[in-house]
Amino acid sequence: MEIQNRILVVDDHASFRHMLRSFLELNPHWEVCGEASDGWEAIKRTAELHPDIIIMDLDMPKLNGLEATRRIHELLPSARILILTFHENSILPKIAEESGAQGYVLKSEPFDVLTKAIETVGSSDRFFDSSHQ
Repeated sequence: MEIQNRILVVDDHASFRHMLRSFLELNPHWEVCGEASDGWEAIKRTAELHPDIIIMDLDMPKLNGLEATRRIHELLPSARILILTFHENSILPKIAEESGAQGYVLKSEPFDVLTKAIETVGSSDRFFDSSHQ
């Protein structure tokens, strides 16, 4: 199988990053090219690795996910950013999109929704409302 998307996983909780990485690596079309634990590290790793997709948490130390998304979008506009968060605030998906993200998924969603979001964002489309996908 050919790798279709290289993915950078950004979350400040190591156990969640490792669990997410294990899930992502089950798909033969995805390669986890790196991990980051805060927004600044995400920017640095993006510059080094040039991932196709970045799965970004919102609440992180040093630099939050929205600001990191803005900066990464300026640095590497071709990278597609998918916000993955616990925040169910109805305004945040719009703010995330305005910051340069192509998708927004709640961590409480089942893995099949996350898979659909990654596939959608990976095909240069947008994924902001799982109920309408």
